[in-house]
Amino acid sequence: MKKYILIILLSAWHCAAFSQTDDALCGMENTSFKAGESFTLTVYYSVAGIYVSAGTATVSTSLGTFNNKPVYHILCLGKSGSSYDWIFKVRDRYESYIDTATMQSLKFIRQIHEGSYKKNEDVAFNRETNTTVTNKGVYKTPECIQDVISAVFNARNVDYSRYKINDRIPFKMFLDNQVYNLYVRYMGKEKVKTRFGTFNAIKLKPLLIKGEMFKGGEKMTLWVSDDANHIPLRVESPITVGSIKVDMTGYKGLRYALSSQVK
Repeated sequence: MKKYILIILLSAWHCAAFSQTDDALCGMENTSFKAGESFTLTVYYSVAGIYVSAGTATVSTSLGTFNNKPVYHILCLGKSGSSYDWIFKVRDRYESYIDTATMQSLKFIRQIHEGSYKKNEDVAFNRETNTTVTNKGVYKTPECIQDVISAVFNARNVDYSRYKINDRIPFKMFLDNQVYNLYVRYMGKEKVKTRFGTFNAIKLKPLLIKGEMFKGGEKMTLWVSDDANHIPLRVESPITVGSIKVDMTGYKGLRYALSSQVK
């Protein structure tokens, strides 16, 4: 499998909450997760219809401070499996510092080590001036702009009962020194069978950014738990060569019981 094991997982979770504006991630309140939560996802890769384990991602949440403000510190670590390391070793680290009062990101860190490719990125969001400072310069950004991680965790506070099937849920995200206007399409509810068990789930189709791994568009499908946690359960998507499947394979410290699990 090629690059981007962690970005595959993160790209899958770009969602938003209901708003009267064209950016649905404004004015969020955290009702879905708490500090001390963590979960693990396993990436499976297929070329000829047989899926094999290719890597894992772990996501953990803790409380901290940033610029004298209380924040949720979200840490995401992605790595290739030992059987893939000799082909293409991946060790990625993503961090986000999210203001507990506003649910807006204050700082985003991305450290990528994929084969011989390395990239370190530090992003600071100035919410008073609506500017974003990166390693490359200062950028004017919209109010309520999100990073990859903060978009994911804001998404977990969505009240999907407000939406009809095929509704688009818009938001704005800053990545690689660009502002992206994205959305998630709500596809209703269904049961999904994963390697961890069978769940009542909410089905979504995120609009993906075109890149080396994905062609862009709505080809990816995401299922999240149909309970108050809204944690990711399964992701399926074609990629440039083959396809991927991502399953939640472990968790602890959830804010609520995982009541969506039926067996």
